[in-house]
Amino acid sequence: MGSSDTSLRLRFWASLLIFVSGYAPLLVILAVKDLQIVNRIPTPQHPWMFAVLIAVAALSSLMVLGAIRSIRSGLSVEVTKAANKSGEMFGYTIPYVLSFVRIDLGEWQTLVSLAIFLGMMFAVAYRTQTVFVNPILAVAGYMLIDCTFKRAGTETQAMIITRVPLKIGASYTIERLSHYLYAAAELQEDRRENQ
Repeated sequence: MGSSDTSLRLRFWASLLIFVSGYAPLLVILAVKDLQIVNRIPTPQHPWMFAVLIAVAALSSLMVLGAIRSIRSGLSVEVTKAANKSGEMFGYTIPYVLSFVRIDLGEWQTLVSLAIFLGMMFAVAYRTQTVFVNPILAVAGYMLIDCTFKRAGTETQAMIITRVPLKIGASYTIERLSHYLYAAAELQEDRRENQ
């Protein structure tokens, strides 16, 4: 890979982190389901597992939001077409059905089964490059846009994660996250005005 692909070198680990953050609310739900009332105080039945679930949910969400907000450089492109695809983020809701099933965090069979299920979901999401369709990003105000943009006279169609609605004919700085997936920084004219 050339130097323009440096953002793709940690693609697997970045994808895994984003996938886990997408299920941060599910991890919190599973942790809450582990609570029982002892002397009128909610107490986890499995303290270590409870702590791990809460820590993974919080850290993965904070890291993903911090990483996406830190994007300030990349390719300069002009948008020629854009369509909002944020509704596709509802595909993440399927595993949330697990929150209605009794799950005992002390049973290793249950934990292994859950790990296999989520592992299979990650493999499919990673292979299809839909791992970036993430509800945590949606809650933070990010949209998923199916976009066609022009750079150096060549048009490319890709999905773009952005907090700002993309305007046809406007120029943006975008960072490549994976094949056919980018994250957009602010509108280039806005950046010039802020300098």
